[in-house]
Amino acid sequence: MLDRFFELTGRGTTVGREVRGGLTTFMAMAYIILLNPIILAGARDVTGARLSIAELTTSTALAAAVSTLLMAVVGNAPFGLAAGLGLNAVVAYQAAPHMTWAQAMGLVVLEGLVIIVLAVTGLRTLIMNAIPLALKHAISVGIGLFIALIGLVDAGFVAAGEGTPVQLGATGHLAGWPVTLFCFGLLLMIVLYVRRTPAAILISIAVTAVLAIVVNSLATIPPQAWGVVAPRVPESLVSAPDFGLVGAFDLFGGFARAGALTATVVLFTLVLSGFFDAMGTIIGVSDEAGLIDERGQVPQLGRILTVDGVAGMVGGSASASANTVFVESAAGVGEGARTGLASVVTGALLGVTLLFTPLAGVVPAAAAAPALVLVGALMMMQSRNVPWDDPDLAVPAFLTIALMPFTYSITNGVGAGVIVYTLIKAARGRFSEIPWLLWIVSLVFLAYFAIDGLEQLFT
Repeated sequence: MLDRFFELTGRGTTVGREVRGGLTTFMAMAYIILLNPIILAGARDVTGARLSIAELTTSTALAAAVSTLLMAVVGNAPFGLAAGLGLNAVVAYQAAPHMTWAQAMGLVVLEGLVIIVLAVTGLRTLIMNAIPLALKHAISVGIGLFIALIGLVDAGFVAAGEGTPVQLGATGHLAGWPVTLFCFGLLLMIVLYVRRTPAAILISIAVTAVLAIVVNSLATIPPQAWGVVAPRVPESLVSAPDFGLVGAFDLFGGFARAGALTATVVLFTLVLSGFFDAMGTIIGVSDEAGLIDERGQVPQLGRILTVDGVAGMVGGSASASANTVFVESAAGVGEGARTGLASVVTGALLGVTLLFTPLAGVVPAAAAAPALVLVGALMMMQSRNVPWDDPDLAVPAFLTIALMPFTYSITNGVGAGVIVYTLIKAARGRFSEIPWLLWIVSLVFLAYFAIDGLEQLFT
């Protein structure tokens, strides 16, 4: 029954690989259950109110579990979904200062609704299919570099420098137990992976997490040195969920409170970031999983995109910010995930954290980050499919790849690549090679990059 429903044989996978992949994705993205509440609770709305950490933790886990299980059953894709980083920052620091939290979450619900309309009408699929295949491979490579940088930064291996934008470690040198354990975990993961050890990524995360707990109990290490999660044996395994924020949203109140222009700019930013972040992630992770066909298209793409829109609405209605496909799903794909069965496992574990939220704080970045670095390296292999001897494609592909890690945004990379590809083809007079939708997408991205100037112009 599982084979028929999830097409396990057709995608060359097994139940065991899907379970391992789903568990790995969960461990790679579980940090969001702690990080999202920190980001949202760190801001105040227009009335000065703050959201509760306890309520946000429950909302984040609940929305992620529901969204991921929907992706499993409807989209049959190995994607975990949760509150999107970047999207939650828009809610906290662009929307909340001008409206109440309920009104800001109402805009998130509207963002999800717009995404659904774009998906159901087929427009979102048309846009994704209009992206040249070479740029799709470049998106995969760029995401690989992006998630690798996320892993390196989260682990403290790379940090902001005083004289340089980034440097090795916090002081220009590697120092401290967290970084040491990250290096150990990464090397262990690489060795196990190249030796084709089953569950190599999962084993490495578990071993490093246990070592981190032991080291943290024996050595005097400041909690902040570990990042968001300090490894320690939780005082209790079970905690009661607090559903106080679920359903606390005001759909159109933000337009009245902040004004139509301000609310529209926030909504536009949410839609554009959510649209193209998810698009880039879906293409990149699907490419790594071998799910893109010879035409460069993802199977059941319409369903996947619709679920992504529904997830945005789920996140807003639970006051957890917009949910979207998580790039950390690539870690599960690296462990063998190919179908929605992996997402069933990930979604179920996210649901379990509603009762066992203390366990979400067991795995530190030093243990989970190596998976992002290794998977980033594996995704770089897609660069062989980019025709680097063709400047028409090589230049936009390079900008797509480079700007994702350099600007910490998938959307920025996709936007730069699309604009430059369209510009190059037009400059060479090859208008027939530019799908009409790319003209529209390029104009939208130009507006996106110039959004601050446009906002000042019309205010």
